[in-house]
Amino acid sequence: MAVALVLVLVAVGSVLFHLVSPWWWTPIASNWRYIDNTIIITFWITGAVFVAVVLFMAYCVYRFRHQAGRQAHYEPENKRLEWWLTLVTAVGVAAMLTPGLFVWRQFITVPDDATDIEVVGQQWQWSFRLPGPDGKLATSDARLISPDNPLGINKDDPKSQDDVVIEGGELHLPVGKPVKALLRSVDVIHDFYVPELRAKMDLVPGQVSYIWFTPTRTGSFDILCAELCGVGHPQMRGTLVIQEQSDYQAWLQHQAARSFAHLSPASDVPD
Repeated sequence: MAVALVLVLVAVGSVLFHLVSPWWWTPIASNWRYIDNTIIITFWITGAVFVAVVLFMAYCVYRFRHQAGRQAHYEPENKRLEWWLTLVTAVGVAAMLTPGLFVWRQFITVPDDATDIEVVGQQWQWSFRLPGPDGKLATSDARLISPDNPLGINKDDPKSQDDVVIEGGELHLPVGKPVKALLRSVDVIHDFYVPELRAKMDLVPGQVSYIWFTPTRTGSFDILCAELCGVGHPQMRGTLVIQEQSDYQAWLQHQAARSFAHLSPASDVPD
């Protein structure tokens, strides 16, 4: 009896803890509320199964408890029960996977009007590259990385000269505008993660991955590395600043000193 009561309390307590817990996600600041909804659906399905299983265990412990003169009934198989368990399990798994497939399709489908930016991870700082007044990002290559060109920007690309290079500083973006972040690493695997955006993606040496999002509210947010990348991993932080369009344009105009043309040695800049 005591064991059955404990199991019931575990089930009820788990549900109450979930409903009244003060620990929850940070307020979302992007278009990826779909990810929140998908996780919540998974919570409810797995939670319902957990409660059902625990309560069934409590019932069995109480119903089939030891009693003098009672003999256990041996039933090697029950095809009807097996079919029901198979069907219910299949429906539950499909209910958890289906929303994720729709969200994944959105996750990898970048809007045509998204602005390309670049995020570069290295032990242990974040660097960024934004398109300049021409609105276009130049090409880059890891083989071009040097002390004077830490992001490996292709200086022969005419679009490179006005690109804004930010090493270890803040990433500014306008609110309400979709952004496609091209992700590169120059040493080990990093992971670009802003909790308020809900989305994250690995930066893998030797390849260019990407992530897209649309900022939905202004403010400053921490950029974290969500991949263990060495002894300095906890200190690998950056700042994402989301601004109104007018404020962002004003900030961008003041970044002329950070353009690739100004940062490159005079002898390397084409006439």
